[in-house]
Amino acid sequence: MIFVLLGLFLMALGQPAMTQDLLPPAPYAYKQLEDPALERKAQALMETLRCLKCQSQAISDSDAPMAGDMRHQVRTRIAAGEDPEAIRAWLIERYGDYVSYAPQNTPIMWPLFAAPLVILLLAALLLRGRFKRAGSKGVGE
Repeated sequence: MIFVLLGLFLMALGQPAMTQDLLPPAPYAYKQLEDPALERKAQALMETLRCLKCQSQAISDSDAPMAGDMRHQVRTRIAAGEDPEAIRAWLIERYGDYVSYAPQNTPIMWPLFAAPLVILLLAALLLRGRFKRAGSKGVGE
Protein backbone atom coordinates (compact mmCIF):
# COMPACT_ATOMS: atom_id res chain seq x y z
CA MET A 1 0.00 0.00 0.00
CA ILE A 2 2.83 2.38 0.90
CA PHE A 3 4.57 1.66 -2.42
CA VAL A 4 1.38 2.43 -4.35
CA LEU A 5 0.93 5.74 -2.54
CA LEU A 6 4.62 6.60 -3.06
CA GLY A 7 4.31 5.79 -6.78
CA LEU A 8 1.22 7.99 -7.13
CA PHE A 9 2.97 10.80 -5.29
CA LEU A 10 6.01 10.62 -7.58
CA MET A 11 3.79 10.59 -10.67
CA ALA A 12 1.94 13.65 -9.39
CA LEU A 13 5.26 15.48 -8.93
CA GLY A 14 6.38 14.71 -12.48
CA GLN A 15 3.09 15.68 -14.12
CA PRO A 16 3.74 19.45 -14.48
CA ALA A 17 7.08 18.83 -16.17
CA MET A 18 5.53 16.40 -18.65
CA THR A 19 2.60 18.64 -19.52
CA GLN A 20 4.84 21.55 -20.52
CA ASP A 21 6.16 19.56 -23.48
CA LEU A 22 2.58 18.86 -24.58
CA LEU A 23 1.72 22.54 -24.99
CA PRO A 24 1.71 23.93 -28.52
CA PRO A 25 4.78 26.00 -29.43
CA ALA A 26 4.71 29.75 -28.95
CA PRO A 27 3.68 31.68 -32.11
CA TYR A 28 7.16 33.04 -32.90
CA ALA A 29 9.05 29.90 -31.87
CA TYR A 30 9.38 28.71 -35.47
CA LYS A 31 8.05 31.71 -37.40
CA GLN A 32 10.33 34.57 -38.41
CA LEU A 33 9.46 38.22 -38.09
CA GLU A 34 8.11 39.84 -41.24
CA ASP A 35 10.62 42.71 -41.16
CA PRO A 36 14.03 41.33 -42.30
CA ALA A 37 15.98 43.95 -40.33
CA LEU A 38 14.18 43.02 -37.09
CA GLU A 39 14.65 39.31 -37.80
CA ARG A 40 18.41 39.86 -38.28
CA LYS A 41 18.54 41.62 -34.90
CA ALA A 42 16.60 38.77 -33.30
CA GLN A 43 18.82 36.11 -34.93
CA ALA A 44 21.99 37.89 -33.82
CA LEU A 45 20.72 37.95 -30.23
CA MET A 46 19.44 34.35 -30.31
CA GLU A 47 22.86 33.09 -31.43
CA THR A 48 24.40 34.53 -28.25
CA LEU A 49 21.87 32.91 -25.90
CA ARG A 50 22.25 29.35 -24.64
CA CYS A 51 19.44 26.82 -24.50
CA LEU A 52 19.08 25.85 -20.84
CA LYS A 53 17.83 22.38 -21.68
CA CYS A 54 20.38 21.46 -24.37
CA GLN A 55 23.24 23.32 -22.61
CA SER A 56 25.50 23.40 -25.64
CA GLN A 57 23.29 24.89 -28.34
CA ALA A 58 22.20 28.41 -29.01
CA ILE A 59 18.46 28.92 -28.81
CA SER A 60 18.48 29.64 -32.55
CA ASP A 61 19.64 26.03 -33.22
CA SER A 62 17.78 24.14 -30.50
CA ASP A 63 14.53 22.24 -30.99
CA ALA A 64 13.75 22.11 -27.26
CA PRO A 65 10.36 23.59 -26.30
CA MET A 66 12.06 25.93 -23.83
CA ALA A 67 14.31 27.29 -26.59
CA GLY A 68 11.19 27.86 -28.72
CA ASP A 69 9.64 29.87 -25.91
CA MET A 70 12.83 31.90 -25.57
CA ARG A 71 12.90 32.56 -29.34
CA HIS A 72 9.30 33.71 -29.11
CA GLN A 73 10.17 36.10 -26.27
CA VAL A 74 13.15 37.50 -28.19
CA ARG A 75 11.19 38.02 -31.40
CA THR A 76 8.19 39.52 -29.61
CA ARG A 77 10.34 41.98 -27.70
CA ILE A 78 12.42 42.90 -30.78
CA ALA A 79 9.19 43.51 -32.71
CA ALA A 80 8.00 45.75 -29.86
CA GLY A 81 11.14 47.87 -30.30
CA GLU A 82 13.06 46.72 -27.26
CA ASP A 83 16.87 46.92 -27.34
CA PRO A 84 18.64 43.54 -27.71
CA GLU A 85 20.87 44.24 -24.70
CA ALA A 86 17.79 44.97 -22.59
CA ILE A 87 16.33 41.64 -23.69
CA ARG A 88 19.61 39.87 -22.82
CA ALA A 89 19.59 41.54 -19.38
CA TRP A 90 15.99 40.43 -18.83
CA LEU A 91 16.82 36.84 -19.78
CA ILE A 92 19.90 36.84 -17.54
CA GLU A 93 17.81 38.18 -14.67
CA ARG A 94 15.19 35.50 -15.30
CA TYR A 95 17.38 32.45 -16.02
CA GLY A 96 20.78 33.39 -14.60
CA ASP A 97 24.12 34.30 -16.13
CA TYR A 98 24.48 30.84 -17.69
CA VAL A 99 21.95 31.69 -20.41
CA SER A 100 24.43 34.05 -22.08
CA TYR A 101 27.47 32.85 -24.02
CA ALA A 102 29.12 36.15 -23.01
CA PRO A 103 28.84 36.22 -19.21
CA GLN A 104 29.08 39.56 -17.45
CA ASN A 105 32.07 40.40 -15.29
CA THR A 106 30.81 40.54 -11.74
CA PRO A 107 32.76 40.80 -8.47
CA ILE A 108 31.98 37.17 -7.69
CA MET A 109 34.07 36.09 -10.70
CA TRP A 110 37.39 37.52 -9.48
CA PRO A 111 38.43 34.26 -7.74
CA LEU A 112 38.16 32.49 -11.11
CA PHE A 113 40.77 34.83 -12.55
CA ALA A 114 42.92 35.10 -9.42
CA ALA A 115 43.17 31.37 -8.63
CA PRO A 116 45.48 30.46 -11.56
CA LEU A 117 47.77 33.37 -10.69
CA VAL A 118 47.95 32.33 -7.05
CA ILE A 119 48.71 28.73 -8.05
CA LEU A 120 51.49 29.87 -10.41
CA LEU A 121 52.96 32.09 -7.69
CA LEU A 122 52.95 29.22 -5.17
CA ALA A 123 54.53 26.87 -7.71
CA ALA A 124 57.25 29.43 -8.46
CA LEU A 125 57.99 29.87 -4.75
CA LEU A 126 58.17 26.11 -4.19
CA LEU A 127 60.46 25.59 -7.19
CA ARG A 128 62.67 28.50 -6.14
CA GLY A 129 63.09 26.97 -2.69
CA ARG A 130 63.85 23.55 -4.14
CA PHE A 131 66.43 24.93 -6.59
CA LYS A 132 68.05 26.98 -3.83
CA ARG A 133 68.43 23.89 -1.61
CA ALA A 134 69.71 21.80 -4.51
CA GLY A 135 72.20 24.54 -5.46
CA SER A 136 73.53 24.92 -1.92
CA LYS A 137 73.99 21.14 -1.55
CA GLY A 138 75.89 20.95 -4.84
CA VAL A 139 78.25 23.82 -3.88
CA GLY A 140 79.18 22.38 -0.48
CA GLU A 141 80.02 18.88 -1.73
